[in-house]
Amino acid sequence: MEKVTFMPKNEGGSEEAVEFFVLEQTRINGKNYILVTELEDGDGEAFLLKDVASEADSESIYEMVENEIELLAVAKVFEEIMEDIEFETE
Repeated sequence: MEKVTFMPKNEGGSEEAVEFFVLEQTRINGKNYILVTELEDGDGEAFLLKDVASEADSESIYEMVENEIELLAVAKVFEEIMEDIEFETE
């Protein structure tokens, strides 16, 4: 399983690395989405991230998918791709 490191920007301007394991990725309507988790094995929290970088950006810029309609739609696609998972929303 691929492990990626994210460098989130905090309000104070400092950066603190966060590591995730990529479970799956897909492209929907021209946008890249990845499903990540903090745990390599077992059940744990998963997060859906969307690449919001422009074509001019040299690196991907990922944000958590927060829009409920988008989140449900993307989660459904990932459930179809990965037959052994089911999302639970809070």
